[in-house]
Amino acid sequence: MRILIIEDHIKLAESIKTGLENMGYAVDAVYDGMKGLRRIEASPDNFDLIISDIMLPELDGLSLVKKIRSENIMIPVLLLTAKDTLENKVEGLNTGADDYLVKPFEFTELTARIRALLRRPKEVLETKLTGGGVTLNTLKHTVEKKGKLIKLTLKEFSILELFLRNKNKVLSRDKIIAHAWDFNYDTFSNIVDVNIKNLRKKLQGKNEKIFETVHGVGYKFNG
Repeated sequence: MRILIIEDHIKLAESIKTGLENMGYAVDAVYDGMKGLRRIEASPDNFDLIISDIMLPELDGLSLVKKIRSENIMIPVLLLTAKDTLENKVEGLNTGADDYLVKPFEFTELTARIRALLRRPKEVLETKLTGGGVTLNTLKHTVEKKGKLIKLTLKEFSILELFLRNKNKVLSRDKIIAHAWDFNYDTFSNIVDVNIKNLRKKLQGKNEKIFETVHGVGYKFNG
C-alpha cells in the first residue's frame, strides 16, 4: 500500500512517514498543496490513500480535494486540521474527503483511521487471499503455505499481496516498485529481483513455479 502525505509542517510529515514506513507502507511526503496535486495527477493509480493538511501553502487541502474529485480521482483522502468545530468538519467532508482528524492526535488513532479507509477503497478488497497453495491474511498479517506459517519481511508481504490480487497477470518491475516503495526509490536497483528471489525460497517448492519470470517485462504469479 502506498500513501501520499501533504503536510507543510515538515517535522510532523517526516514523523508520520517514518512511523508508517515502519508498519510496511510505502510513503511519499510533499510540503505544499500544488506539489501534492501535481504528484497525484501524474500518477493517480500509484496511491492508495492521501493524508493532507487543510492549511497548506500554494493550494489549501480543501481546494486540492475539490480539484482531484472534479477530475474523477477517487483515492481516499484523510484531512488533518487544527480546526475542530462541527462546521469545519462538515465543510471538509462535503468537499469529497473521506475522513477528518483533528490535531494534535495520537499516532495509534491515525493508523486506525488509515486501516479503516483502506478497507473501503474503490472496490471492496478481500482480506484473505489464496493462490499457489499460499494463504495471506491482510488483517492478521500472516502468510501460510500448506498450513505452515511463513515469516516474511514487510516488503515481501506487500509484494506477495500485490501478486495475489493480480494472479496470472504479468507485473512489471515499475508496477511492483510503485506499490511497495516510495517516490524516491532508485529504479536502477535490483531490490525487486532480490525480494522475488527471497519469496521463491520461502514459498516455492522444488517442482513448483509460482513466481514466473517474464523476461524483459517482469514477473507473474501462477495461482
